[in-house]
Amino acid sequence: MSGKIFVIGIGPGNLDYLTERARAVIQLADVVVGYKVYVQLIEELIDRQRVLVSGMKQEMERVTEVVELARTGLNVAIVSSGDAGVYGMAGPIYELLSRVEEEIEVEVIPGVTAILAAAASLGAPLMHDFAVISLSDLLTPWEKIVTRLHLAAKGDFVVGIYNPRSKQRHQQLVEAQKIFLEYRSVDTPVGILWSSTRAEERRLITTLDKIPHEEVNMFATLIIGNSESYISGDVIVTPRGYQR
Repeated sequence: MSGKIFVIGIGPGNLDYLTERARAVIQLADVVVGYKVYVQLIEELIDRQRVLVSGMKQEMERVTEVVELARTGLNVAIVSSGDAGVYGMAGPIYELLSRVEEEIEVEVIPGVTAILAAAASLGAPLMHDFAVISLSDLLTPWEKIVTRLHLAAKGDFVVGIYNPRSKQRHQQLVEAQKIFLEYRSVDTPVGILWSSTRAEERRLITTLDKIPHEEVNMFATLIIGNSESYISGDVIVTPRGYQR
């Protein structure tokens, strides 16, 4: 008899933001599997569990190992930062299981995503329709990302930006900024949050024309306001229209 696979979103990194269900399942699992940095974030919850960690770009290897372990009857928890269904491991798990013959039970446990954690720290920027776009072209062609940026900007969505800039990728954020400036004013609010909810958390509220590119890295999440968003004191507000 097969075990069960738990695909767990561990939130932005602070265990205070881990759901009770996620905490319970991690502690009851036979095996915990994940990217080494994410496993380190929950290490105080690990006691008797077997732990298997791996590096970046080894997602399919992790998923294959999880399925093999579940086949032997073990209950396996695979962890993702944020929510496992948002740029996380839920997709690869289901993709692999769709290609195998036997049925293995899967439970996806939601977590607080980076965009929600950032929004909470920045005020109320997501009060109207919004989109989230990753600038990483590792798995998605840059041409398709550019199309999505144009459509989101033209549609006046509030836009969250994941994976804005890395050591190897400098130009994508520059190009994204130029695209948004085609559709929005220079004083459109932009909020940036680094290492959300962790001890090293840092926040900045600025405008679309003043994004500090050199300071932005893979630990940052950006939120670009829509045409009605405004800065009030030290927060960003996007009106929903209740006062009308």
